[in-house]
Amino acid sequence: MKHTLSVLVEDEAGVLTRIAGLFARRGFNIESLAVGPAEKLGISRITMVVPGDDRVIEQLTKQLYKLINVIKVLDITETPCVERELMLLKVNASSATRSEIIELAQIFRARIVDVGEDSVMVEVVGDPGKMVAIVQVLNKFGIREIARTGKIALTRESGVNTEFLKSLEAKVQ
Repeated sequence: MKHTLSVLVEDEAGVLTRIAGLFARRGFNIESLAVGPAEKLGISRITMVVPGDDRVIEQLTKQLYKLINVIKVLDITETPCVERELMLLKVNASSATRSEIIELAQIFRARIVDVGEDSVMVEVVGDPGKMVAIVQVLNKFGIREIARTGKIALTRESGVNTEFLKSLEAKVQ
């Protein structure tokens, strides 16, 4: 199972290296990693997606807390969250296919951010499932390049679990 960890750290040189080293020494892969300033000056939030069962994640969490600059570690996998990623795709686009690509981008609420002679660049923001879906749809045109951020997430104050709501909606239809 993939777990999403939200880690608050002191914003100091070498913190990310120590965290990555901790995972490497234990032979764990970090599938997604996003780092940026948090709500307080001098604090950064690291959002990671890591594979492992609950026992493994519990051990990794304990090891993270042993690092000097780590303030707080939360496994937010089962917590209602808002999750987002950003992806840029450069797609082959001839004059014959360009309008279809633009229409597909609009369906996914994506934006065309650059147009070349034989390509377009699409910016997509959304949950990880949306990223997979748009890649599948645009793949038939030929994807030249992809740049993708890691997942970022914040827990919902409302406590509303959108996955639960989606499952209810699917049952009604």
